[in-house]
This record gives sequence, structure tokens and C-alpha cells, in this order.
Amino acid sequence: MSVKSSDSGQLGVAEDGALCLSLGRIGLQSGPELEDVVLVVKTFGRLNASGDNVVLIPTSFGATHRDFEWMVGAESIFDPARYFIVIANLFGNGLSSSPSNCVAFAEGKKFPLITAYDNALAQKYVLERVFRVRRIAVAMGWSMGGQVAWHLAALFPEDIAHLIPVCATARTSAHNRVFLEGAKALLQTDCAYDPEAGRFVRLPDRVLPALGRFYAGWALSQAFYRDECWRSLGYEALEDFLSGYWDRAFVGKDPDNLLAHISTWEAADIAANERYYGNLDKAIEAVRARVLLMPARADLYFQEVDVKAEGALLRDVRIAMLESPWGHRAGNPVMSPSDQDFIMRQVRDFIS
Repeated sequence: MSVKSSDSGQLGVAEDGALCLSLGRIGLQSGPELEDVVLVVKTFGRLNASGDNVVLIPTSFGATHRDFEWMVGAESIFDPARYFIVIANLFGNGLSSSPSNCVAFAEGKKFPLITAYDNALAQKYVLERVFRVRRIAVAMGWSMGGQVAWHLAALFPEDIAHLIPVCATARTSAHNRVFLEGAKALLQTDCAYDPEAGRFVRLPDRVLPALGRFYAGWALSQAFYRDECWRSLGYEALEDFLSGYWDRAFVGKDPDNLLAHISTWEAADIAANERYYGNLDKAIEAVRARVLLMPARADLYFQEVDVKAEGALLRDVRIAMLESPWGHRAGNPVMSPSDQDFIMRQVRDFIS
């Protein structure tokens, strides 16, 4: 990504205090340029005099900064009395530039692929140009957010002190891409999707609840269902959980935004750039940060074996395994207090 026009500037402040920052026109890794780009961030705390207390948290698939505010607080992972915390909304999530708010897309142009690489460069640019920060104390993210954090550590090895990818890998695996192809194909079967235009021409009728049911078997582990862990959420039967939670999980989401995020997730690869030319080992070995890898043993997306294989190439790494029936969801444990406590303790100990 390269910024082609004016310097970053603030466009406005949302009701919850999030900042809407203009990046002007940017060049994307996939080739095209995107006009009137906006990156939305939410900040907490203050930058200290030496500028070395910055925590960057990129968001995840279909999520916004609100989904990660649980990580901020005196009794949580990052105390705003100590850190300047920046939660950055990924492109495609509906707040930062996305199909749902892109003028060119509304006028009929296809929304381009925006990669994790593009997100990482945009976030680093904003930190440097808006907040006058170069070095990041902690880059931490879950799932797609963890992949963006990986990109930051590989692209700016001298500027990231601590890297903490939670349930994430440096490169999306083949098996993970197969899942994503299934999710994409499901969305595109809806009659509201126009394959020639590459977009939804109206809101879909039934596919978003179906996507939730498709996700239900992947985001959580076999043990979660075998042990009926859904009962801890107040559901009395499995069908109640599927209809009460998963049928609603994606309702209200923009389907074109979801397709954009699927593409971003599929393409994630810290070596797929002109710095590393596809050499994943070289990209991982370039990381200078102290690294805490937090895989979930039951994660069906980012498998333990893939996380450990990447970790073996790092010079300073610690692995803290999430032993949880919540599978991939253990990494963003808003409904699992034990997993939340584990992550908080591990991260606090690592960065202390």
C-alpha cells in the first residue's frame, strides 16, 4: 500500500469516540488504487513522553473495535493508565473503507482485494503520521487480526517489540482456505448475488442465517458440542443454541463486506510481497519481536501444528496453548471467562 494523495487527517469522531481518519487515495498490493480511503480507530489512554507504550490491536473477521474493548481496562489485559491502546478496524468491516461505504462500489465498480499487507501498512502509516509513533510496544490480534499483527512484525521488524497472535498463523493454510471457499460459495448461491457484477444487488433473504449455521461447526470444537457447553450460555437444547445464537450471528452484516473479508483472510501471507518473494521461512526468521503464540488446541482454522511449525523459526518465542472446548472462539473469549482469564494472565506475564 502506498498513499498517493494528501496526508492523513481526521474526518470525524463517532458517538463512541472512535476516530475516522482520511488516507486519501492509496495503492493496493493487488494493483488498483482506492479513492477516499478511511481508517477508523478507537484509542484509549495516553501516549507517554518516550512514545514507547503503544498497543495496536487489529480487529478480526466481520468485527469492529467494539468487539475488542473487553481487552482494555485496569482489570483486563491492557490498562489505559499504562498503555496507549489503538484498536484498528480492518478494511472491509463496514467502518473502515468497505463495499458498504465505498462510493465507487455503489456506482458499480468492483471492490478490490485489500490484503492483510495493505491493512498492516495503513495502520503503521496512521501510527506514524497521525500519532507520531514509530515503535509499537505490543501488536496483538485474534484470527485475522493476528495475521495483520504477524505482517507488522515481518514488514517492520525493528519497530515491533512484542508480537502476540492469538489463534492465527502467518500464512492462511490450505485447509483454512477450503473452509473460506465454502463460506464464499454459500454466500454466492443466494439469488440476490449477481456473479457477473460480483456483488449483491439486494439484501439476501436466507443466506446470512445459513452462513451462521455453516460457521457453527467450525468456530467451536467437537468437544464443545459433545459436552453440551452451549448449556453454559443458557440454552436448553442444541437447536435452541443454533437458532438463538448462530442463526443471528451474521444477520445485519453486509454480505459484500463479508465477501471482502473472506478474500482478505484467504490471501493472508506475510511472505507474499516484494520483500520476501514467497519465502515464508525467511519472512518469519526476519521477525525481531519477542513473540507469544497463543494457539487453541481445538482450533479448526489455525491448527496447532501450523502455529508450532511457524514458531520453530522464531528466535524468541513462547507458546501458551489454549486448552478449551471453545476452539477458535477461545481466542476472543467474551463468553468464556476461564479462557479470558488465561489470556489475560499469559499476556500480562509476557509483557511485564
